[in-house]
Amino acid sequence: MLYTNANVFTPSGFVKGGFSVENGRFAEVFAGERDSGADLGGARVIPGLVDIHTHGAAGADFSDGDPEGLTRMAAQLAKRGVTSFAPTSMTLPYETLEKAFQTAVQLRENRPAGCARVVGIHMEGPFFSEKKKGAQNGAYLKLPDPDGFRGLYEGCGGLVRIVDVAPELPGAAAFAEGAKELCTVSVAHTDATYDEAAAVFDAGARHLTHLFNAMPPIHHRKPGVIGAASERENVVAELICDGLHVHPSSVRMAFKLFPGRVCLISDSLRCCGMPDGEYELGGQRVFLSGGVARLADGTIAGAASDLYSDMRNAVAFGIACDEAIRAATILPAREIGRADEIGSIEVGKLADFVVCGEDLSARAVYIGGVKV
Repeated sequence: MLYTNANVFTPSGFVKGGFSVENGRFAEVFAGERDSGADLGGARVIPGLVDIHTHGAAGADFSDGDPEGLTRMAAQLAKRGVTSFAPTSMTLPYETLEKAFQTAVQLRENRPAGCARVVGIHMEGPFFSEKKKGAQNGAYLKLPDPDGFRGLYEGCGGLVRIVDVAPELPGAAAFAEGAKELCTVSVAHTDATYDEAAAVFDAGARHLTHLFNAMPPIHHRKPGVIGAASERENVVAELICDGLHVHPSSVRMAFKLFPGRVCLISDSLRCCGMPDGEYELGGQRVFLSGGVARLADGTIAGAASDLYSDMRNAVAFGIACDEAIRAATILPAREIGRADEIGSIEVGKLADFVVCGEDLSARAVYIGGVKV
């Protein structure tokens, strides 16, 4: 299928031209005009978004271990321009995680039409600090456990692409050194000092989960986790850009602290795409009101928005359009080792793309060249 008269987002930026799709992949990307093909009327075309930190949507949560629920979640994400995702677990018992991880394996191997692709698992917890556990269930927190992690990793055939750890916990550096050989190691839910964080980054961690959230703020005498991460050019920082978790000024700050190294995420919960009311997260009650999800004690508990909305928010907050798109597509794809297949519009890659307006409002979503 040939598509013409488009403004296509390529690795070098937007290019007026078109592209062709064959057997579910991009066969050609070109500049200029063509006489035949489907005329896109000058619309912008961007890669399908890649969300590497999403717990749920449409009333479903990955940690439920429910295949039907995960499928419903994948369908909701696809409708919202997220064509690939890494379902994200919570701090829960290993047996609960094992069950959930198997649902991800099943959906990856048998993806129904109209559903986003499962391209990994993000294991958020249980190796976290009690002080900064946030909405994680403290009853299931553990110290870094290399053997337990490896068992979970091997049990899902290596589908875990990110594992989180708090640097101040005993054994965190050794855990990072070993786990980096299997997947991306991320620092998260931590009260670590600069030196504690630096040790874990130097041991192999190269990712920072939801920057600013569940970690100490920057202080001029205590730079902490953020200071240690920002000065290491191999560390990529996640950022929730729903306008609630992080102030727009801090969003702009993040893109300056981590130039070319900000990865937009949703951190969405099962209440994403749902009405106000009571929901559940990791065995805890969550209350959604006015777009904000909180635990009973008032703690913010993840997000109710999706990655596509967050990408547009980033632009509205002053982030360059090209930079915001990359932060929601190719950067997350790289972080989970999937950039050879997804994340950009290039010959040979899977034909996942979104046709959108000048303001990035989505008009149509395609997965493997097939309209959702």
